[in-house]
Amino acid sequence: MTPPLAFGRETPPPAEVLAQVRAPFEAFAERYHGQWVEPAVLQPLGLLLDLTGEALRAKLILVSGEGEDQAMRPDFTIPVTRAHIGAGAAKGRYLYAGDAYRTPEPDRPAEFAQVGLELLGPSDDPAGEDALVAGLAYSAVQAGGRRDLNLRFGDVGLFHAFLAAIGLPETTAARLVRALPNPRLLARELDRAVGPPARKDGGRLSNGRLAATLADLPEGEAAGMLEELWRLAGIQPVGGRTPAEIVHRLALRAEAANSPPLSPAESDLIRRYLKISAPVHQALSEVDSLAAEAKGDLSRPLETWMQRLKTLALAGVATDLPTLATGFARPFGYYDGVLFEVTSPSLSGDEPIAGGGRYDGLPERLGGARGAVGCMVRPALAWSGS
Repeated sequence: MTPPLAFGRETPPPAEVLAQVRAPFEAFAERYHGQWVEPAVLQPLGLLLDLTGEALRAKLILVSGEGEDQAMRPDFTIPVTRAHIGAGAAKGRYLYAGDAYRTPEPDRPAEFAQVGLELLGPSDDPAGEDALVAGLAYSAVQAGGRRDLNLRFGDVGLFHAFLAAIGLPETTAARLVRALPNPRLLARELDRAVGPPARKDGGRLSNGRLAATLADLPEGEAAGMLEELWRLAGIQPVGGRTPAEIVHRLALRAEAANSPPLSPAESDLIRRYLKISAPVHQALSEVDSLAAEAKGDLSRPLETWMQRLKTLALAGVATDLPTLATGFARPFGYYDGVLFEVTSPSLSGDEPIAGGGRYDGLPERLGGARGAVGCMVRPALAWSGS
């Protein structure tokens, strides 16, 4: 099957600029024995939807054909991870340079070049890897000629640690962490502290009888029932979701709807946490103070951040440059640790020039070993144009 021709490809930078942007990645490959790869353009649609989250559903370029629905790769992280696991490798350092594809929008191309790096497998120094990857991306953007750069960090793992420190049950904390990339969903969770949502059926999830019935069954049994209903009704499912994926999402919704809401005090603490955005040292101090209000201890994740900043400084990034925004999360739903983006106020729109972060759980979900961090740079955006 041949993918459709994408339209609206971005204008590439001059060859010498592209070489300069690639140079830090080339140096990394030589020093750490990294492998340049070119993963498949077409990826399973259902897998992309499940791993990236709903925010990217409308941006995927779909390719229909015989068998499984597919989509053109929206980025390289999932394709590289799949190839790594398929090869049976325990650890790997992979670099790539090629095109990613998204549904075109006004002033945004459908096809755009990325240069990037993915480190897969267990690590003895994940904080050092985080800083190494962020510093590499930042230096590659600088190599394109831009100087008016902002480096912003978020930290999904710190959010999870904060929720645990203020005493939330793990099921509630995990649900809030999953909602972090979706501001509207997260706001609904926090608003439940004002008063529980109206429910029917004695407090059970009201989302239609079929949905409620499926949500109450074991997921394997519920998936089988849904498949049987589709066969009886002659329904051909579209959109890439399997019965198991649909049932899993129904179970998550049931869990959210039927669990106790946050207390007003908990909701207030979380809202104040999510508003923090400041230079990293100041932001971490504010996070520590908030946790202390609830008599929580964040000494371990804060110490990890100090190690990360030391490595960033060694990579040539001044520690007073980056900011930490506690509410910042990328739309790709697989990030579960530190994440970052490099932006420029001279560029219109909100697309980052570079971005990346830690996604330890993604390889594990695909059948591999836990541990992963990566980054990508857009050479066309890194080019200053002068």
